[in-house]
Amino acid sequence: MAHESLPLFPLHNVLLPGAGLDLRIFERRYLDLVRDCGRSGSGFGVCLILEGSEAGAPATPAAYGVEARIEDFDTGSDGLLALRVRGHRRFHVVRTRVRDNGLVMADVDWLAADSADALRPEHALLGTLLQTMMEKAGSDLAGLPPRIFEQAAWVGWRLAQVLPITAEQRVSILQEDDVHARLQRLLEWID
Repeated sequence: MAHESLPLFPLHNVLLPGAGLDLRIFERRYLDLVRDCGRSGSGFGVCLILEGSEAGAPATPAAYGVEARIEDFDTGSDGLLALRVRGHRRFHVVRTRVRDNGLVMADVDWLAADSADALRPEHALLGTLLQTMMEKAGSDLAGLPPRIFEQAAWVGWRLAQVLPITAEQRVSILQEDDVHARLQRLLEWID
């Protein structure tokens, strides 16, 4: 089976599908990555760093990540390129290699898209919890479809984004294909 090649941006943070993330770009390898993505209209992969740091020598990425798509860019007050990206498809890293400029490239398999299942009765409380958390945080819920808090995948990803769980727990959620199993895991961590 043919794998797709994807440039990686390893971070000490986990990007989830549908989540936004702000990045500051200053290393040549990532400036080149942004230029290439802009020209081709493609995304890049964001993976949790298992070993290493975000700057300097290439870091060792986790085996699961999310494709990031650039939504907006600007130059910050410090003169650095500022990006706003949003998470899209999940992927599994089959193997990695490092380019001469230090950019980590991965051969990836794309994971299946989430099912459009509704919340099951045993997880209905999670939709209510998320809605309450968003209201208390002052999120603008007016733009959201009223039934969004009944969609299992969406509720799971948003809870995994806002709950105080570890980066390793977020990666374990990324690895889970079953939307209901993700919700069950989140429910157990809340308990």
